[in-house]
Amino acid sequence: MKNILHIVWSKIRNKYFLVFISFFVWIMFFDEHNLLQHYQNRDKLRQLEEQEEFYREKIEADQRKFYELQTNDENLEKFAREQFQMKKENEDVFIIIEEK
Repeated sequence: MKNILHIVWSKIRNKYFLVFISFFVWIMFFDEHNLLQHYQNRDKLRQLEEQEEFYREKIEADQRKFYELQTNDENLEKFAREQFQMKKENEDVFIIIEEK
């Protein structure tokens, strides 16, 4: 009787162990959210965080520039001349295009 219980228990235990190992292998390599996908997602997240930092700095710089343009007429005139090639009536504007 003891031998039969031991044999039955060992078979059940081996089945569960096999199921556990099979499940683990499936999750690690074949599932939609496997390890490779996990590392790719982590890398993508890191890239997006770097982009977020870049755009935050760009927004802050643009906000400072916008504030300067709103508060100082000389800066506004300089910006208009540089960006839109505006000129006063008695002057000429020369546009120099640099070749790379």
